[in-house]
Amino acid sequence: MSSYTPPKVWVHDAANGGKWAHINRPVSGATHDKALPVGKHPLQLYSLGTPNGQKVTIMLEELLALGHSGAEYDAFLINIGEGDQFGSGFVGINPNSKIPALVDYSGGKPVPVFESASILVYLAEKFGELLPTEAIPRAQAFNWLFWVHGAAPYLGGGFGHFYAYAPEKFEYPINRFTMEVKRQLDVLDKRLAHNRFLAGEHYSIADIATWPWYGNLVLNNAYEAAEFLQVADYQHVIRWAKEIAERPAVQRGRIVNKAMGDGPKVLNRHSASDIDEALAES
Repeated sequence: MSSYTPPKVWVHDAANGGKWAHINRPVSGATHDKALPVGKHPLQLYSLGTPNGQKVTIMLEELLALGHSGAEYDAFLINIGEGDQFGSGFVGINPNSKIPALVDYSGGKPVPVFESASILVYLAEKFGELLPTEAIPRAQAFNWLFWVHGAAPYLGGGFGHFYAYAPEKFEYPINRFTMEVKRQLDVLDKRLAHNRFLAGEHYSIADIATWPWYGNLVLNNAYEAAEFLQVADYQHVIRWAKEIAERPAVQRGRIVNKAMGDGPKVLNRHSASDIDEALAES
């Protein structure tokens, strides 16, 4: 096996990096001027239907299902493959240039919110839903919310990148991140063996944050890696994933800003009928 010796000083090679090389760079900030569109609803979402994007659209659809009309939203597609996240408007609300990003206009002065966990907590507190108020389940919800935001980069940027997207396959990183993802699945499986949901008996933002990553993974909707990872070993995770997948709000939210893959897609969402029509046609 050939080995790599790091240079004394690292230099960015723009041609190296596979599928996403043209948008990866070692600096931040806008690359071009582009204002963001603004729809008619109080909440304006700028996103893409990746696992991180699905968290927020599922949350919004759950809030609407609970009867909160103030959770009506416009969702505009941010095509990261085309570099939309580096437009001046998007960078203005999220200097980290990552989806999703939300702007709340309901209070008069716009409130920008970025990072998917921050958006979930913001919406849960705004509407008083999907975040327990009792001390123990609330702490558990936050424990697992923070867990997934520390864990998922190993699944997405680690395992997913080297297993599915890297221009070359190398044994060491695939083995390293496979081992960690299986450990994480075991952590979840042990938790869900004694709890219906991650915070306890009630569905919460912890589940909404975790399902798009680990639920999609064990249902073989991510990286086509279910057999490779032997996900059948994690029966409690599979039970949890299937139960959540059957929720109407999850089925609705997971297709918003979806630009790739099979099945129904809603590139931009401005009303419930946009989703209704896409699901009816599928």
